[in-house]
Amino acid sequence: MRKYLWGLAALTILLFTACGSSDNDIEKELQGMTLQEKVGQMFIVRPEALDMDFFYSSPTELQSRSLVEVSDQMRAAAKSYPPGGIILFKHNIVDEPQLRKFMADLRGITPRAPLMCVDEEGGQVARIANNKNFRVPKFPPMGQVAASGRTKDVQEAATTIGTYLRQLDFDIDFAPVADVNTNPSNIVIGSRAFSNEPEMAADMVKAYLHGLQKTGIIGCLKHFPGHGDTYADSHFGYAMSRKTWEEMASCEMIPFKAGISAGTQLIMTAHISLPNVTGSNIPSTLSPMILQDKLRGELGYHGVIITDAMEMGAILRQYPVEDASIMAIKAGVDILLCVREYPKVFDAVVSAVRRGEIPESRIDESVRRILKLRKSAPGLQQK
Repeated sequence: MRKYLWGLAALTILLFTACGSSDNDIEKELQGMTLQEKVGQMFIVRPEALDMDFFYSSPTELQSRSLVEVSDQMRAAAKSYPPGGIILFKHNIVDEPQLRKFMADLRGITPRAPLMCVDEEGGQVARIANNKNFRVPKFPPMGQVAASGRTKDVQEAATTIGTYLRQLDFDIDFAPVADVNTNPSNIVIGSRAFSNEPEMAADMVKAYLHGLQKTGIIGCLKHFPGHGDTYADSHFGYAMSRKTWEEMASCEMIPFKAGISAGTQLIMTAHISLPNVTGSNIPSTLSPMILQDKLRGELGYHGVIITDAMEMGAILRQYPVEDASIMAIKAGVDILLCVREYPKVFDAVVSAVRRGEIPESRIDESVRRILKLRKSAPGLQQK
């Protein structure tokens, strides 16, 4: 018994020392970064964002352009505006040889290799599986997979997805969808959600996360605080829910709580407005009440908060992108996803810090979380 207690004490000390060492490494890395390097970590961008000569008013314009390789201009831009991550879409992906070279070149575009990200939920949102040039298993929407009621079906699907993403050198899969599909008129979530029952959705969210975790791929719950009860699509304009927080706590929050307890390291915000919670039409992405009081405070989430794409209509039709990005950081966001006019937004954030509008300590707070996330990214382990 005494040997067991001594062994347990030694293990506790070892674990404590390891955690402390990791924290010290993160703090040392943070202190060695310039302001520009720190701000860069707070962006995950499309590869097109590094093309200084290209402006798009809508993401649909990118599909015909099909950027599939790194140019010298992109390399030059990345030196001044080093992004923390890059997300690829279907028009960036031709086949496996092209993808592998593109990924390798993108990894080397900055001294601190970017996180490589993709949306691969299954069903309609699957950039790899829906490409005919990849011979990987193809799944129906997760609502159909979950209809069996067996969590193992969802976990097996996620493990399969995570396995081929890991083989292709991705770090992050922006999945699973943790929304509850409670509104039959919802045009953006639908069968992407696991269920219209919060408890079943919660079980399936955990199963999907566990499946990805088995492969090392980092999952991301989306879209907080829940896009399932809206009518409009926030890709195109204003979207809202009239629910009170008490109503959301008994429905929308259940899958998110389950995902947090299952160890999610990433949660993506929704650009939906909750006037009966916040008392205004501000999108949740820009609301300190939703992100700090509710997600961090009430739900106890300590991981990275990332926005949904900042180029979406629910943001750009209401705010200049620079203003919205600064508002999001002030609200508690750690990473800005897919900002339009990336260099301009980057400079705006740096300027806001330098003039004191955003304390540098606020930037450091986010970058600490991001550096911790990077330590678990599979594609960066040997980089």
